[in-house]
Amino acid sequence: MRKLLLVPALLFSLASFSQSPVDKSFPKEELFALGSYYYPEQWDSSQWERDLKKMSEMGIKFTHFAEFAWAMMEPEEGKFDFDWLDRAVSLADKYGLKVIMCTPTPTPPVWLSKKYPDILIQRDNGVTIQHGRRQHASWSSDRYRKYVERIVSRLAEHYGNNPAVIGWQIDNEPGHYGVVDYSENAQTKFRLWLQKKYGTIDKLNDVWGNSFWSETYQDFSQVRLPSQQEVPDKPNPHAMLDLNRFMADELAGFVNMQADILRRHINKDQWITTNLIPVFNPVDPARIDHPDFLTYTRYLVTGHKQGIGNQGFRLGIPEDLGFSNDQFRNCVGKAFGVMELQPGQVNWGTYNPQPLPGAVRMWVYHVFAGGGKFVCNYRFRQPLKGSEQYHYGMIMTDGVTLSPGGKEYACVAEEMKKLRAAYDKKNHMPGQLAARRIGMLFDMSNYWEMEFQRQTDQWWTLPHMHKYYNLLKSFAAPVDVISEKEDFSSYPFLIAPAYQLLDNALVARWAKYVENGGHLILTCRTGQKDRDAKLWEAPLAAPIHQLAGISNLFYDHMPRNLWGKVNFGDREYGWNNWADVITPSAGTQVWATYADQFYKEAASVTHRKLGKGTVTYIGTDTDDGKLEKDVMRRVYAEAGASTEDLPYGVVKEWRDGFYIALNYTSDIQEIAIPDKAEILIGNARLEPAGVVVWKE
Repeated sequence: MRKLLLVPALLFSLASFSQSPVDKSFPKEELFALGSYYYPEQWDSSQWERDLKKMSEMGIKFTHFAEFAWAMMEPEEGKFDFDWLDRAVSLADKYGLKVIMCTPTPTPPVWLSKKYPDILIQRDNGVTIQHGRRQHASWSSDRYRKYVERIVSRLAEHYGNNPAVIGWQIDNEPGHYGVVDYSENAQTKFRLWLQKKYGTIDKLNDVWGNSFWSETYQDFSQVRLPSQQEVPDKPNPHAMLDLNRFMADELAGFVNMQADILRRHINKDQWITTNLIPVFNPVDPARIDHPDFLTYTRYLVTGHKQGIGNQGFRLGIPEDLGFSNDQFRNCVGKAFGVMELQPGQVNWGTYNPQPLPGAVRMWVYHVFAGGGKFVCNYRFRQPLKGSEQYHYGMIMTDGVTLSPGGKEYACVAEEMKKLRAAYDKKNHMPGQLAARRIGMLFDMSNYWEMEFQRQTDQWWTLPHMHKYYNLLKSFAAPVDVISEKEDFSSYPFLIAPAYQLLDNALVARWAKYVENGGHLILTCRTGQKDRDAKLWEAPLAAPIHQLAGISNLFYDHMPRNLWGKVNFGDREYGWNNWADVITPSAGTQVWATYADQFYKEAASVTHRKLGKGTVTYIGTDTDDGKLEKDVMRRVYAEAGASTEDLPYGVVKEWRDGFYIALNYTSDIQEIAIPDKAEILIGNARLEPAGVVVWKE
């Protein structure tokens, strides 16, 4: 028999055959691709060719069609028209642009909404949302799903073997933009969901604690989705947690259903994704597992955040992209892209400033630095009519002039050529970076539960996560934001910030991780409740006591205008957000203590050795994060891992053999680059919004 080693051509073909459709569309050696949204249905057809030709000339590799075009595809019930879209796809192909085809399900046509108003979502005040915008159809409507199946099937049959179409996007930012659906469709499906979960109404009553305030139900038919409009006080917290989980399951089921429909009709070389808004109710990426990979959308300069320094409002904050990169990179498929990134001013902010020159380019490089496959720009042309008139495109209102952001995209397209030429496929992560790697556990159920029961007006769950994330990035530590589905053993460090809901099985996994040499960091609120948000019939956070070397703890809060003190080493730190006051077990080291209040000298931070590893419990949540940063630096130092000390707003990442540094601050920053390094883009002196890329 002929050996495969003697047939390199066959080996190549086998390697190609084994490639995923995502890798075929975005080959590793190409590093990164740029795309742009285009809406042929919104422009005179005489302009399509000019626009798509210009897109190609700018270095854009793919375009994005049809997510809002259901009324064009099916202008009347059962009558389909793809001729116009065929022409647009053909023109894209003519100029070397690949196409992401989208299912148009965020925007059902008016004939569907008017003929079948039962498909529409309903607000908590009983008002049915009408036709005229987007995301107004209920995922819980069987009728709507039937029409979705038909349009998606027809679209997939038509373009499932078109070589110009590389992949599919399901819907667009599914999530009803934060509006909870209280329609009868959702009410009915919620009851079925509860019945499947609990089996009996007695079990639901027990888990929800319904004997309190005489909330007890006799039958599932009596249960309604909890609504603030229907009760004089806050709804039952267990019911609210189930509402969030149910809505996340409905959203995930809607997306997964469409992925299954597409899969029946499309070519194996076409991939499937959807674009999500990160950390946004009711989106839970961990539940959406039928696509090949997930993408997200992000707008950084919208007037909502002041940023860093006097020009920060024009730059955004680094964790908005960084945290999302590190989360979505670890979702289904272990790949991600950013499907929407602003090219300039938007139209919907609290105010709408111009991004600082260079900011758009910096954001694109941040996605590249985080391991993204691509950035798709929203949008190519600034519209002249409709709701987004004031939303910049890469092309200005005259239809031909590049916007400042468009010029920055074209700049990145040129610079990528230099990086591709310098790419070495044999690269591997440097040892000092690998030694700093950390997994950060994040779970939407924890987020939902703590946001509903904050306990103090100074508690915000995501900022707590971001505080630890930012201090780790200041160490230049590679961070993976992961779910419990992942194997912890590959990480030298693992952190679970405020991981409030857990079970004994997770604690056992943590213990095994530590015993085998891992370094686990837990923070305040961890382990207070079980998965159903019930406090343990035991001391507070009892399941983690043995693991963390704790015999007891309680928590305290301070008013906004008063501060408590914590001593760590020879420094004093202020706090007034949250304090877990810890009684350590014998053999547990006390690293930090409270300097005042009635529990003066009680433990604030503890540390213990377990097997080959360690467990550190950081019980205090501060505003400035200085205590947490100094504790984490000691954790790393005692584990023998080096750290850097980058200022907040300076991002340093490593990807595919390249170091990338970015400056989100309003000041010039000097980046330490070894003399032997080869600087490929930029220089070590970073202006605000500056980028430097080098190889060592």
